[in-house]
Amino acid sequence: MGQKINPLGFRLGTTQKHHSFWFAQPKNYSEGLQEDKKIRDCIKNYIQKNRKKGSNRKIESDSSSEVITHNRKMDSGSSSEVITHIEIQKEIYTIHVIIHIGFPNLLKKKGAIEELEKDLQKEINSVNQRFNISIEKVKEPYRQPNILAEYIAFQLKNRVSFRKAMKKAIELTKKADIRGVKVKIAGRLGGKEIARAESIKKSRLPLQTIRAKIDYCCYPIRTIYGVLGVKIWIFVDEE
Repeated sequence: MGQKINPLGFRLGTTQKHHSFWFAQPKNYSEGLQEDKKIRDCIKNYIQKNRKKGSNRKIESDSSSEVITHNRKMDSGSSSEVITHIEIQKEIYTIHVIIHIGFPNLLKKKGAIEELEKDLQKEINSVNQRFNISIEKVKEPYRQPNILAEYIAFQLKNRVSFRKAMKKAIELTKKADIRGVKVKIAGRLGGKEIARAESIKKSRLPLQTIRAKIDYCCYPIRTIYGVLGVKIWIFVDEE
């Protein structure tokens, strides 16, 4: 039987690097690890909470006093906030947090970073350490598997056919400079009683080659039929 392994952990130290940079004594290592998870969860929850607030906007028409509720839809030109990854660098008195995000419109608002820093300070409850948050926009958003997975999730929640959503996600990768992509969805596809898995692959995907830089993500989608799982592999380049 084939032995499956996470492509990111398999390439750690070669084409992949760590997302947390800090040193700790062995007895304090587990506490630092839990702190990192709290920081990442707090940032994701903050963005999700604020995205829901701004999802329904009321636009007043100039021609009449009618108020139209405009639901923002995520398409190929969307400004949806999707975090690709979060880097954490810990010093003695400062915790540097670098958020890599596809479309950082929400976090560019006035006072958003300060509010997020306060939330993190409450969550971690650290008196001696302060947070320094910076935002980095991803140059090619559709080169990131997290953004493609979020796009597929949005389409499936809106009752779009899973095959159509997968094909559209692969079409979006044409805007990015990549050498191969594979999308796999598993679960009760189309509301069928028996769960199954479907996948689409385009070009090469050398998973056994360590020098091949491959981005990967696993994303759960909660639908009315149950939870679907999406896995995306992107072959970026070969060193």
